[in-house]
Amino acid sequence: MISHSHLEAERLLKEDLSIFEKAVTRFVTVPLNQNQFDALVSFTFNVGVGAFSKSTLLKLLNYKDYQKAANEFSRWTRGGGRILPGLINRRKDEHELFVKQ
Repeated sequence: MISHSHLEAERLLKEDLSIFEKAVTRFVTVPLNQNQFDALVSFTFNVGVGAFSKSTLLKLLNYKDYQKAANEFSRWTRGGGRILPGLINRRKDEHELFVKQ
């Protein structure tokens, strides 16, 4: 049985994700497949809308250079000035999803 708190957490997550889905839709001006969209939503959820909107990843993508944009995920692995293994793994997963047909 799913608890009330689990349902509330799921509702809040969906509400939060909506913000980042709208940001990706707003700032990306080129066609995306579902995997690319999902990878970008995950990325934006983690780095924030402001960082995404100013990123080289977005600029390259909007120039239709999907490959160079995909390579940008690996540049976002620092937290508190340090390279974090968790961010390395997250970016690897986002990159793999982004390039998956």
